[in-house]
Amino acid sequence: MPRARLTYLLTAFILLTGLLGWEGARSAATDADPADDSYQYTLLFARVLQLVRQDYVDPAKTSYKDLTYAALRGMLASLDPHSQFLDEEAFLDIQRETKGEFSGLGIVIGVKNGALVILSPMEDSPGGRAGLMPGDKILKIDGKNTEKMSLAAAEKMLRGAQGQKTRLTLMRPVAGAIGGGNVFEVVLTRETIKVASVKDPHLLPAAMSGPDKIGYVRIEEFSDNTADELDAALDSLQAQGIQALVIDLRNNPGGLLDSAVDVAGKFLPPGTIVVSTKGRTADVAQDFRARVQKERPDYPIAVLINGYSASGAEIVAGALKDLHRAILVGETTFGKGSVQTVQPLGNGVGLRLTMAKYYTPSHRTIHEVGVSPDIAVPITDAEERRIVLVESHRTLTPEEQVEAAKMDDRQLQRAVTALRSVRIYHDRQALLNAPKPAAAAVTR
Repeated sequence: MPRARLTYLLTAFILLTGLLGWEGARSAATDADPADDSYQYTLLFARVLQLVRQDYVDPAKTSYKDLTYAALRGMLASLDPHSQFLDEEAFLDIQRETKGEFSGLGIVIGVKNGALVILSPMEDSPGGRAGLMPGDKILKIDGKNTEKMSLAAAEKMLRGAQGQKTRLTLMRPVAGAIGGGNVFEVVLTRETIKVASVKDPHLLPAAMSGPDKIGYVRIEEFSDNTADELDAALDSLQAQGIQALVIDLRNNPGGLLDSAVDVAGKFLPPGTIVVSTKGRTADVAQDFRARVQKERPDYPIAVLINGYSASGAEIVAGALKDLHRAILVGETTFGKGSVQTVQPLGNGVGLRLTMAKYYTPSHRTIHEVGVSPDIAVPITDAEERRIVLVESHRTLTPEEQVEAAKMDDRQLQRAVTALRSVRIYHDRQALLNAPKPAAAAVTR
């Protein structure tokens, strides 16, 4: 509703309630336009605001700003876990995060099966160094129970200035235990986190890949710099003569849509639809296409995914699967396939609102469904923790070293096996299709 119209309605309400009382004002609003009740509920909101301002016992809590912000937070939180009113602090944090540098704990959180969980601990961050793992349930933040806490409220509690401490009470699931696990506490100190989203580009050892040169690269999230970082990693791997590639998107919580589209587009012809969005109105329906980029060899690709690959990671995985450009190995992804846009509202505040849902190139929805692997390789929580420990590149405790030594990445091994099989098949097809040499003439 336009601001001028809302201001008019609020002014009209004050006049009406002064003359008619609340019941009379409600009747007048309904009678004016019985087919549209927007006036009635706008007046209801204004009435409640007036009563709180007038009669609430603690006037320090009844400033127009505090009441309006609280109402907006509640309204947005009632829609879905991802829509959010962004006050000055939250809006500034969003802008910093998309630029790849921010102050925080280094954990990405989400809601899974109704519980607040860690989706991904970032390397070289307070959360990563504390040994937090994907799937750890957050029971309390600074002593406050999270059972009925919205995702937006939890994110706000976890944000803060550099040097501030936060105490988390967590539960780590135990294999075979239903609804239970080990409860523990950590105290984390916020610090400035610089996010390098592309990690560990290297050739896999010959003990795993045999005579094939198979490259490996892990993408932690999709930020402004991800496409450029991936270009540098691919240039390095191609200089070493890679014949196939593993892209590890496990525990990748997503990030920027354009970044995910650019990553998928590196392996697709320009103009190919990577992902589509559809929403309530026609203006949010859009096809996102691969853009012209540096041409890459058509080597076989395997993408590793798991239950904590979300959002942008699902876009990349879904596109490369649908377009037959990669084999997906691992477990079905998280299923966060809704689109949020961040809209500035002026005066340093903003709105994050779910506007649409993602659809893969074959028009399959991602939201609450996820992307299924071509080759399913489920692993246990213990195996998952060992992989995260090895990837963390931090100093491990003696107990963690014992655990890490048991690491056997079956998902990566299965991806390598699939890539080697594809290469053998392609090589044999090339031999079959090669032109036959002309038979030599026989003379007598």
